[in-house]
Amino acid sequence: MLEPNRRTFLGMAGMTALAGRTVSAAPSEKVRLAIIGLSTRGTDLTKAIVKQKDAEIVAVCDIDDAKFEKSLKVIDAAKRKAPRKEKDYRKLLDDKSIDAIVVATPDHWHALLTVLGCQAGKDVYCEKPVSHNIIEGRRMVEAARKYKKIVQAGTQRRSMFHIKDAVEYLRGGNIGKVGMARSWIHQVRKPIGHGTPGPVPEGVDYDMWQGPAPDRPFMANRFHYNWHWFWNWGTGELGNNGIHGVDVARWGLGVDAPLRVTSGGGKYVFDDDQEVPDTQIVTWEFPETCIVWEHRMWSKHGVEGTGFGIAFYGENGTLIIDEKGWRVEDGKEAGGKPRGSVPEHFENFLSCIKTRDTPNAEIEIGHDSTRLCHLGNIAHRLGRKLTFDGATETFPNDPEANKLLGREYSSRIEMPSQV
Repeated sequence: MLEPNRRTFLGMAGMTALAGRTVSAAPSEKVRLAIIGLSTRGTDLTKAIVKQKDAEIVAVCDIDDAKFEKSLKVIDAAKRKAPRKEKDYRKLLDDKSIDAIVVATPDHWHALLTVLGCQAGKDVYCEKPVSHNIIEGRRMVEAARKYKKIVQAGTQRRSMFHIKDAVEYLRGGNIGKVGMARSWIHQVRKPIGHGTPGPVPEGVDYDMWQGPAPDRPFMANRFHYNWHWFWNWGTGELGNNGIHGVDVARWGLGVDAPLRVTSGGGKYVFDDDQEVPDTQIVTWEFPETCIVWEHRMWSKHGVEGTGFGIAFYGENGTLIIDEKGWRVEDGKEAGGKPRGSVPEHFENFLSCIKTRDTPNAEIEIGHDSTRLCHLGNIAHRLGRKLTFDGATETFPNDPEANKLLGREYSSRIEMPSQV
């Protein structure tokens, strides 16, 4: 079982926060990092981090013994010193020699670990989507501000040079007024089948894995990666991949919170245990433009000739960003090939740890973009159009929708109402 209990845990977190205020903001020559979460994304981040000369991975953490091997092999192949292994993240938060944590856990842990990391005096790199719900995302921003920590969201397109060029071109008015931006992903995922509760695999601390989420029996088909498709832990394809597209769309348009949001679609193709829609089209309405997201989890036939992309439809041309770079159609010829990715994004994070400058995907940017994903999912779950007040981050006179701004917590751990 996960110990201590929730009340004791939060008390410990508060004491850690007080201790964290004495931690120096200036790390040693090499930034000492701990990676929490070692599945596919954690391993990918490990590959990016070992390329950074001014970073050292001193600890890795996961609740599953089987997940350590791949990341450790990556570190060894790079001829880096072997980090220590931990299954309990709290030992990393208590270690004052660790400058920053990298959060690559399932979605339901992102916000809490970020807040606790800030309270413990550590900078944080948090994978996308930065939160499981809107209230938790706001707590992340509050914690970063209160404890003066660098928090970078894992939306690496913010550090891709060609996308910066495309946004600059777009904001320069080169395709005229943009009436709509659209993003999409179309790929073939496999159904996860129908499962039944079973024993927890050896070497897995399932209570720790569930953490702040309400208890659900262990089922193999909703554990590693498949947790994405259940509201208790994940945020669906919109939170999983949509965040990348809508973040760039919001960036390019220079918009903040939407006025209204609508979601269409459903679970049309998969006959399995997934709770999230396998087909979804979301529209966010802003004062003078809109953003549309579309995904099909069962078809690879894409939009604008690509399986994933972002398109800005202007009165004087269409600017498209995809895996080939960016280009303009039906307008003046312009474009560029891909430049930059995760290593550059992490390099920006490390630089900001040392300089205390604002990172490219600072947590409020990450929260504002992730908020779009949460709004789309709330509209889907309620099956109706919603009106949103960005200033209060609530749905006016809509208690049913406002209930979905946050979540219920387990008896183990919960997000504090004040950070």
